[in-house]
Amino acid sequence: MKLISWNVNGLRACLGKGFADFLSSESPDILALQETKLQPDQVTYVPDGYHTYYFSAQKKGYSGTAVFTRQEPQSVRCGIGDDRFDSEGRTITLEYPAFTFVTAYAPNAQEGLKRLDFRTDWEHAIRAYLCSLAKQKPVIYCGDLNVAHREIDLKNPGPNRGNAGFSDEERALFSDLLDAGFVDTFRCKYPDLTGAYSWWSYRFHAREHNAGWRIDYFLVRKEDAERITDALIYSNVYGSDHCPVGLIWEGTWN
Repeated sequence: MKLISWNVNGLRACLGKGFADFLSSESPDILALQETKLQPDQVTYVPDGYHTYYFSAQKKGYSGTAVFTRQEPQSVRCGIGDDRFDSEGRTITLEYPAFTFVTAYAPNAQEGLKRLDFRTDWEHAIRAYLCSLAKQKPVIYCGDLNVAHREIDLKNPGPNRGNAGFSDEERALFSDLLDAGFVDTFRCKYPDLTGAYSWWSYRFHAREHNAGWRIDYFLVRKEDAERITDALIYSNVYGSDHCPVGLIWEGTWN
């Protein structure tokens, strides 16, 4: 199975920058989106051959997630049962007979870490949610998780130490998720690969110089790590300040 995740930084804008061509050329089994920035009455894009699910933030032009899947799931859940996060449209869960698929757009701790407490609460809540799901069947968790876990995961770790996305607190919380029984699929396949990033600032020609961060992930349970066939970063795909990331998964829907 080919699974792809992409923070599109506004789906309507991304549609004008080759989004549909990417979907057609890659033809994933599941495509998860973050930061769609759509209200329900603005959802007009329903690609052929996919069951389509959107979850909007209450605030206009903010956050939001979506999932396009070739196979209709047994169930769909928008949110994790906590209105603090669910009001921002951050999580969609699809359940299939063989696995559960979760996509998320993690909160940004923001400049000066002014939203770090909210981010910390989110991390505890999503970890508990994922661990509960993982007791039942394999879990595939993906999305813009808004943290570069290790120094290898961003171009300039020194100057960014303590900034949002590379604070000690956020990195430790990501470690807590891994310690709870999950693995970073990209580092499973490419433990020492440098220069592998999924987000670049629009400032200072960052993408041109590959001065990026790897903050978009696919995670699976440790016991399912042998089913990771490959982990992908589509660094040559534009349309957003993020590029898509992918997982080739040895598995079926049932």
